[in-house]
Amino acid sequence: MMTRTLPLLALAAALAMPQPVTAQAADDAAASSETAAIVQFTPRPSGDASRMDYGFLDQALEFMVLRMGISTREGLGRPEPTIGSRQLYGHDSRYRLEGNRVVYSFLKDDAIEPLTDYLRELESLGSEVDITSLSRNEQLAYWTNLHNVAVIEAIARNYPLKSPSRMMLDGERVVLDDLKLVTVAGIPLSPRDIRTRIVYPNWSDAKVIYGFTRGEIGGPSIQRRAYTGDNVDEVLENSAREFVNSLRGVESYGKKLQVSKIYAEAAPFYFPQMGDDLRDHLRLYAGEEVMGLIDRKPEIAVNQYEDRVADLAGGEREPIYQQIEVDGKPAGSTITPSIARLLNERLEKMEKLRRRGELRGRVIVLTPPSAEEQPAETESEAESSEGN
Repeated sequence: MMTRTLPLLALAAALAMPQPVTAQAADDAAASSETAAIVQFTPRPSGDASRMDYGFLDQALEFMVLRMGISTREGLGRPEPTIGSRQLYGHDSRYRLEGNRVVYSFLKDDAIEPLTDYLRELESLGSEVDITSLSRNEQLAYWTNLHNVAVIEAIARNYPLKSPSRMMLDGERVVLDDLKLVTVAGIPLSPRDIRTRIVYPNWSDAKVIYGFTRGEIGGPSIQRRAYTGDNVDEVLENSAREFVNSLRGVESYGKKLQVSKIYAEAAPFYFPQMGDDLRDHLRLYAGEEVMGLIDRKPEIAVNQYEDRVADLAGGEREPIYQQIEVDGKPAGSTITPSIARLLNERLEKMEKLRRRGELRGRVIVLTPPSAEEQPAETESEAESSEGN
């Protein structure tokens, strides 16, 4: 049998030929390149005293967001179905009265389009202005507002949807949190990118985690005012206090202190032990009841997360509507039974907070719009010192 020996030069040439690139290697290379690009957003304050005006966003949030008040730390039972129906529509979780709500079911195209335009303006601003040269508070306000507007706008465009974190949007095979919703300075960014690749690595105070809405009841509450360089510390403090003292933030079961999964996401940056380091953080904002849980429970576990959309209708289009009456007369507007039920439960909660002396600001009643109207509040609500 004869064998052939490759000439030495031919063998060297064969070994020098580029080898096929595996899919994993390609993904790793892309991720490395993307990380290198995102590094350009590392804060480098230059003393630039410029401030950004978020007046439009303030107005939009006042228009879209309904306050639900601080948590009573009382879980709710499952509501009964509408009379004459076996189908239960709307919110039914034990956390359903926690966290502010965006009135997605009342938003028409002419309310969503300005929000989309504003999101594009925020993107352009981040490309035209050197964000990294501004004060750290101005930078933090920008990234937090950009994140939240992107999340709200995406949910509004794709509504109704029950769970933003599970929904594949815009025909992509990617969940909302990982969808590249914005592009700043030529770099496509997802909500998770903004949180875990820009803000968390560059801000040492863990209270920044409470500024980011996930669009779901289980996450930090969306506020009714925009973050600014002047108010970002105050509003984050208020948001942190509300969340830590809510059931969705901290609960207990047996020997376990159960905490929200948002702490697990932030753990590599702020709570690497997910133990005493997290306890110390929670103590900064805990009231008497939660402080007792922190001190008594020896183990920490991630709580069941409520991923239902933070709206009034539970992300559903209920087929039944009922007339709104004022002083026994039809008001010309309609509302679904599930939303009416939730608003009634909210009023009962607000009354309970008032009796406890824990209600700040004024209770408002949301009047749903007719087909020709926009959502409105029948009584203007005073700014709460708690920011809720």
